[in-house]
Amino acid sequence: MSTRTTASVSTHVLDTSAGRPAAGVTVRLLARDARNDQDPQDVRDGRDAGWRPVGGSVTDADGRCRDLPDPPEGTTHVRLDFAVEAYLERSEKKQADARQDAPANRGGGAVFFPEVSVTFAVVPGEHYHVPLLLSPFGYSVYRGS
Repeated sequence: MSTRTTASVSTHVLDTSAGRPAAGVTVRLLARDARNDQDPQDVRDGRDAGWRPVGGSVTDADGRCRDLPDPPEGTTHVRLDFAVEAYLERSEKKQADARQDAPANRGGGAVFFPEVSVTFAVVPGEHYHVPLLLSPFGYSVYRGS
C-alpha cells in the first residue's frame, strides 16, 4: 500500500498518422480539489470546485512529458490540456514538403482539433499514466501503466 498523500500523473503523445512520438506538444496540468480557500471549513465535492493550474511541460523527442508536477494534496480530479494545433500544423507542413506539394486544405487550413482536454478522477497514492494517441481528425486516450 502506498503512503503517498497525492496522486502522480504522466503522459505521452503518439502521432498515429505518422507512426511516431509527437515532440513539442505543450501540456498543462490542472487540478480540482475540495478545498475552499475563502472558508477552510467549507469542504465541497471536488466536482463543484474550480480548476487550479499546477504546472506544465512540453513533450520531448520521445513524445513524453517527464517533468509534470504532482497534483496538490486534496486533488480529486485532474485535467491535462494538450495544445496540439502547432504540432499538427508542423506535421502537416513536413508531410506536404516531403510530397513537394501544398498542404491539404482542411476547411480554411485550420486544424480540426486545436486542443485536447482530458479530465479524470484521481485518488492519493495512485499513479495515472494517460497517453494521447493523436491524428489530424481524431484522438484517443486511455489509462496506461
